[in-house]
Amino acid sequence: MALNNPAFNNPAFQEPKAGQQYPTNTPPAPYGAQTQTAAAQHATVDAATNAQLEGAFAAPPAGAVETGRMTIEDTVWKTVGLFAILLVTAVAGWIWTMSTVPTTGQPTILPWIVGALGGFVLAMVVIFTSRKKVRPGLIFAYAAFEGLFVGGISAFFNMIYPGIVIQATLATFAVVGVTLALFASGKVRASKKATKVFMIAMIGYLVFSLINVGLMIFNVPIAGGAFGLLSNKVFGIPLGLIIGVLVVIMAAYSLVLDFDNVQQGVRNGAPRQFAWLGAFGIMVTVVWLYVEILRILAIARGSN
Repeated sequence: MALNNPAFNNPAFQEPKAGQQYPTNTPPAPYGAQTQTAAAQHATVDAATNAQLEGAFAAPPAGAVETGRMTIEDTVWKTVGLFAILLVTAVAGWIWTMSTVPTTGQPTILPWIVGALGGFVLAMVVIFTSRKKVRPGLIFAYAAFEGLFVGGISAFFNMIYPGIVIQATLATFAVVGVTLALFASGKVRASKKATKVFMIAMIGYLVFSLINVGLMIFNVPIAGGAFGLLSNKVFGIPLGLIIGVLVVIMAAYSLVLDFDNVQQGVRNGAPRQFAWLGAFGIMVTVVWLYVEILRILAIARGSN
């Protein structure tokens, strides 16, 4: 069971239980030649079989289209496509956010709110309906709303701290790249023990975040300024910064789990449509990672 990302809480990405069989990418074995009475007919069948085998070995490897199954390459391309949609709408969200600055002097948070709410609703729909059918159109819409959210929040923070978006983007690329390289080399793998620790940390962070957001919404005075964590320090380091670094580590481990789940889906011979679900799950984690890095940089620069 995929314990980290709800997008992978689907039988297609889970290890088969004892005795359970998943479809595989292995083509059906050729039928044996029927019993022939003439030696010439045997020779003809053998020649045709050899020719087919030679053609099969000479042909390029079958891809997702030919097999109808999920592949790593197909998942990568679908992920790239979703991020292309996110990038386009992020630009729109940025422009929309800054459109009110000339008249009011303040950016609007409307794109941020619309993107966050729309993305959350669509994510829930995708997750809860994917067991029956994967709908790429909903995933495209999710990427578009996430783009509005990312563009809106990025423009807002960049106005307060110029250049912070470039820093957060480069840091996100670095974390994703290093995590992917370590996973591909086999040096980093998900384990049951580490996943249990991850889940405990995730639940704790979720509860902490909800309480903190609730206090901010209801205007409860919190010592510490932005996020309620700036003046509270450990060894001179803002507590919010320490928590943020731990959350980035959790997001990186979540990426490891995502990659592992995609591999499991390929091993299971999951239908090709589940590559969209894999791409969706990776996008959820990367957006989370970017927002957390943006928050860390804001706390670091704000405390100065």
